[in-house]
Amino acid sequence: MLGTIIVALPILIVVISREDWYPIFFKMARAWANTILFVMGFSTKVEREEELIASQSYVFCPNHTSIIDILFTLSITKNPFVFLGKKELVNIPVFGYVYKKTCILVDRNDIKSRQTAFRQAQKRLQNGLSICIFPEGKVPDDESIILDDFQKGAFRLAIDFKIPIVPITYFDCKKRFSYTFFSGSPGVLRAKTHRFLNTTNLTQKNINPLKEKTFQIIYNDLKNDQK
Repeated sequence: MLGTIIVALPILIVVISREDWYPIFFKMARAWANTILFVMGFSTKVEREEELIASQSYVFCPNHTSIIDILFTLSITKNPFVFLGKKELVNIPVFGYVYKKTCILVDRNDIKSRQTAFRQAQKRLQNGLSICIFPEGKVPDDESIILDDFQKGAFRLAIDFKIPIVPITYFDCKKRFSYTFFSGSPGVLRAKTHRFLNTTNLTQKNINPLKEKTFQIIYNDLKNDQK
């Protein structure tokens, strides 16, 4: 991953220098993600209950179990989106520079950082992009947890801007490439993008019900897949 970023860095520096060039960067990021997944021995299989509209913004909400969740999301989603991710990743050499320039960074333990990230996400949505937020906020340390509790940020944004929530279930990322060293194997990565949850007539009073509905959709998929 690091090697490919270093090779492409001169082009990346130019492309990420202007915010309105982000769709170009996104195409490069998708090509990069597909290449890395292929080289790692992964293929992808996606079931889509509803097709994305190219001109529509969305809030994508996948479950989070592995570092390859990021690559997988880029691979299966054509609509340009921006990740909202943890600030600590900026410390990774080279990758951290690109990450800082192209993602919305948040320190989840700092309320001011969360507020700043929320405003940046609002700006990206106003510019017609989509947002990807892993609503669990982090990968649970306990790998036996099927799905951790959801945070409210994704659902507040979706209701504020009246844009659809897209629940996404990742079935195999933990099994194929978990955070436990020397575990996993090449193979198929399966995903399911669910029917979009309309937020047009919702208000901030509906944040928790929307959050719970999204949680149950993904949780039920994961439980059923274990049977």
